[in-house]
Amino acid sequence: MAVIREQDLGRGHAAFKQWREAAHDIFEEHMPADDAAARDFRLGFFPRLPRQLWAMAVRYSLYLLEKKAPGEGVEVRVAPWGAIKILDGPASDPHNLTPPDVIELDPDVWMRLATGITSWQEEKDAGRITAVGERDDLSGLLPLV
Repeated sequence: MAVIREQDLGRGHAAFKQWREAAHDIFEEHMPADDAAARDFRLGFFPRLPRQLWAMAVRYSLYLLEKKAPGEGVEVRVAPWGAIKILDGPASDPHNLTPPDVIELDPDVWMRLATGITSWQEEKDAGRITAVGERDDLSGLLPLV
């Protein structure tokens, strides 16, 4: 099943753009000058936007990643709004349908990564990424914009 319906791509694009613009506005106004404080601010960034907008932005960004790195070898889960399979490699076990490599992220972590607010290493070091398998690093695919 697709992470976003074809007829929702325009709404998804608009939601993703609105999320990025909200981030830019907040950063412009509130970003601390100190490097350590700025890093902590970015890692804790969570714009107050409607749940429906978050869902569409996450689904659209997962769609972008799926188009950028098609395949069946790694499952990327951003609960509760979507999961996709990307990258070549061993496919799912026919009994449990889960590929050998699985990456799980919360929506706020995913959106920060997808938009380039934080790096994969920063989020990993902060303990905000759960990844199992050999291909547990998406830094070469992110940010999406």
